[in-house]
Amino acid sequence: MENYQLGITDVLRRTPAGRVPFSVEFMPPRDDTAEQRLNRAAATFHDLGASFVSVTYGAGGSTRARTQRVAEQLAQKPLTTLVHLTLVEHTEDELRDILKAYAHAGLSNLLALRGDPPGDPLGEWTPVEGGLRYASELIELVRSIDECAHFDIGIASFPEGHYRASTLEEDTLHTVNKLRAGANYSITQMFFDPEYYLRLRDRIAALDPVQGEKPIIPGLMPITSLRSVRRQVELSGAHLPRELEERLEKAARGDEQANRDDIRKVGIEYSTAMAERLIAEGVPDLHFMTLNFARATQEVLHNLGMAPAWDAAHGQDVLR
Repeated sequence: MENYQLGITDVLRRTPAGRVPFSVEFMPPRDDTAEQRLNRAAATFHDLGASFVSVTYGAGGSTRARTQRVAEQLAQKPLTTLVHLTLVEHTEDELRDILKAYAHAGLSNLLALRGDPPGDPLGEWTPVEGGLRYASELIELVRSIDECAHFDIGIASFPEGHYRASTLEEDTLHTVNKLRAGANYSITQMFFDPEYYLRLRDRIAALDPVQGEKPIIPGLMPITSLRSVRRQVELSGAHLPRELEERLEKAARGDEQANRDDIRKVGIEYSTAMAERLIAEGVPDLHFMTLNFARATQEVLHNLGMAPAWDAAHGQDVLR
């Protein structure tokens, strides 16, 4: 019998009343230096008590081996670890082998994704010969494998709708169908207006009250750079509220590099206010997209009263 990690839905259920947990997303590092940075961030979040950590999945073979290796290393820290898997350039047989390898490594948590086309996230997506077309098919595959019977499966959800969906109602139906196929919860794409999250939650509950009871975890990215947030919006299709963009532009004063600290201050304040609103609305967890850095997320957590301060004298060292 494998020594499996606890499922994320169980982790969330075990959270003490009155406390909102937080979790973080990492990207597979592309070289040893980046891996060392990830390990430092992971140590910080371990000490801060992250409910779980997730590891994204590289398209086109770029980081797939590192994804599994990093996930296994994080699980040994120990950190409850969610590993992403996409359909991109995989046959069904290859997916089956990957899933069994995750199970044999003691992993229990999978984020089932279709994935974006390699090289162009907004381009046309087609499966490889012998591959699967939809995330719901991946969920069904997982549920058909005996070694993966213990898997706690998450999916992506889209507060502003997936860019391929013609309407929000169509997108909501796709999300609900993935939950009906056997997914246990969803993590949203990043967004910058809490209303998008709240309306997504309302739409799912209205369409299927049973599936609406499953956790919808908001995905947040603390804002530290005007250039970076614009790039993330371009890649994700998320909407950057004009009021926020104007505040960031005002802080930049025409020179983002010279005024980066002022931009960061505005961004962290805004991210904190978003998190406060979401906590007040009863979210099950706050999932921070970290880009493998700890500082910005820790600053938001500190503002929420959930972590020590971060500065030259405070941070990881004071935790360890």
